[in-house]
Amino acid sequence: ESGDCSTVQHQLRNVKEIHATLDAFAAILADGSVVTWGDQTDGGDSSAVQHQLRNVQQIQASSEGFAAILTDGSVVTWGDQTDGGDSSAVQHQLRNVQ
Repeated sequence: ESGDCSTVQHQLRNVKEIHATLDAFAAILADGSVVTWGDQTDGGDSSAVQHQLRNVQQIQASSEGFAAILTDGSVVTWGDQTDGGDSSAVQHQLRNVQ
């Protein structure tokens, strides 16, 4: 189930915000890190970018992907590659995002 956070429950402390795709969730913690759960292909698995998810200021969600804006204005994306989860083609343009 996408709403089952039991595998990450112990990490969900000092949660600042929670955002959702259709089948996954992303929580920004007070320290600027991110915890995700739910459907792996729709953003529930952020392991490929987890090392980049530091100092997260805000998160935006599409139906199947997430974009995190970091305090330095850079953007990290994950989730379904065809629904915003892959920003590699425009990564060089994603600077000073607010």
